[in-house]
Amino acid sequence: MKKHLLRSIICLLLSAVLILSLAACGGTPSNSSNAANNDAKDSVPALVKSMELQYATGFSVDYYEQGYKLITVKEGPDIYLVIPEGADSKTTDKLISSLGKKVVKLYQPLNNIYLAATATMCLFDRMDALANVTMSSLKVDDWYIDGAIKAMNDGKMVYAGKYSAPDFELILSKGCKLALESMMIYHTPEIKEKLETLGIPVFVEKSTYESHPLGRTEWIKLYAAMLNLEDKADSIFAEQVGYLKEAEGKAHTGKTVAFFYINSSGNVVARKSGDYVCGMIELAGGKYIFDDLGKDSDSNLSTVNLDMETFYATAKDADFIFYNSTIMGEISSAESLKSLSPLLKDFKAVKENNIWCTGENLYQETTDLGQMILEFNRILSGETDGSGLKYMKKLN
Repeated sequence: MKKHLLRSIICLLLSAVLILSLAACGGTPSNSSNAANNDAKDSVPALVKSMELQYATGFSVDYYEQGYKLITVKEGPDIYLVIPEGADSKTTDKLISSLGKKVVKLYQPLNNIYLAATATMCLFDRMDALANVTMSSLKVDDWYIDGAIKAMNDGKMVYAGKYSAPDFELILSKGCKLALESMMIYHTPEIKEKLETLGIPVFVEKSTYESHPLGRTEWIKLYAAMLNLEDKADSIFAEQVGYLKEAEGKAHTGKTVAFFYINSSGNVVARKSGDYVCGMIELAGGKYIFDDLGKDSDSNLSTVNLDMETFYATAKDADFIFYNSTIMGEISSAESLKSLSPLLKDFKAVKENNIWCTGENLYQETTDLGQMILEFNRILSGETDGSGLKYMKKLN
């Protein structure tokens, strides 16, 4: 009896020791894990790196721990914090507090975008990211980008009103996470304010301030940062840099170019000297015919209106005419061009049959500015008769 009782007591003691040991072993890692998690939440994510840029100067992207990204558009400046999916709200608040700046919060996944900055559609299209854009400020017939046309025809992207008169009810019903606007939105500030009041962040596209043409194209990296598509954007941009380098590697042609169109009033609309299109002509080995057109103007417009006689005085001796068809539509022949004004028949480029016309898609293809520069170069250097070109065609 005593032996049995002693055995039971010993067993109970051993069991108690075992339970206490297991509790001790299990408790320490759990407490350490909780402490580590608490430390992570209490700490402010540190800056890891900044995006490398080759030509763009108008924005920066800073990468922080835990997937946060700080986008600064320097003209303004406008500051946006890209917040990764599932981010801890306390950590987010602490990061914002540590920045000491007013930021616009962009929550990933960044989908159901209302895109009213039309020049950016091609960037999303090239990154295969049109699924993130479900609303457009243009109707299907106004697009020249195949991906956008198909998305609208398939009902995956819908018309949500132009930038100055958006369909707020539709935009809200779609769960819009971002309104991507051009600088035209500043002409209707009440629209921007209304979107923000409705809880929709507004990003204003400002690539037009870039002095180098490929600076505009490099904004694809900014939108890639919003969507976690940096590697794809780097590859796309590198291809355009390759086109530019090929053009720059050739001898300067010295050929002069008149780039213009004629409006419904019969006036010539030419690019301001120093404009990015003029820069593309220079990079292609040519020279824009006007040295200082519009440089003294206070207007923010990139074009200058001239009467035909004033235009004729300078541009009649241009080696090439690049007729801009993006506004008034494409012209089909040299005769069609000459019918716009009797003075055009006396232009050197008309007499020598060096008349080229841009496609209507020119301004919707920011992605391919490197390729456009190379096409300009091939034309100016006499390497092409027009076949195989994507953005330019010869008028016969």
